[in-house]
Amino acid sequence: MTRRKIQIKKIDNTTARQVTFSKRRRGLFKKAQELSTLCDAEIALVVFSATGKLFEYTSSSVQQVIERHGLLSSNFDKLNQPSLELQLESSTSAALSKEIAENTHELRKLMGEELQELNMKELHELEKLLASGLKRVRDAKGEIVLKEITSLKWKGSQLMQENKRLKQMANQQIQTLELELEQGQSSEPIGDFIHSDPSQDHDSSGTSLKLGLAFPNGI
Repeated sequence: MTRRKIQIKKIDNTTARQVTFSKRRRGLFKKAQELSTLCDAEIALVVFSATGKLFEYTSSSVQQVIERHGLLSSNFDKLNQPSLELQLESSTSAALSKEIAENTHELRKLMGEELQELNMKELHELEKLLASGLKRVRDAKGEIVLKEITSLKWKGSQLMQENKRLKQMANQQIQTLELELEQGQSSEPIGDFIHSDPSQDHDSSGTSLKLGLAFPNGI
């Protein structure tokens, strides 16, 4: 004969309920004792009947098990509770994330995106902000161009001075070369430019003009 499965619900009959409670309590305590013996587990069971009567089972001491449970619960709560440093980091991270999101939204508006949610006043403020930013960009660009022009003028002036110096050096070298050439021509012998033909230019005294030219003071 198979065992009939009992439906789990409250037993209305008081006597039957007390009998079932007594049987089940003894079975529960027996299983707890077996578990403690087989597995060397520390167990404490506390049961109150419908009439308020206390029944308990413990492998050591109920108070000891309860204190141990309270200590573990306290340590567990501390582990689960984030430290002050972690809370500050979390708060800082949340603030930075919010700031990044806001700045990203503002940047998109400056780029002409996500403008549908803006009203006329906000669009006007955005237009003024863009105009001010454009002016600053143009001013910065003008300063850079002016610096580049000044730099180019300075470089041009330096090149002109260098060109002038090179011209002066070239003129000095040319003058030195011309002077050297003039000095070289004046140092050549005069006799080289006189004809050496003895049949020409004789006077009645038989003295050669060649000698007279070669020796201006005469013999």
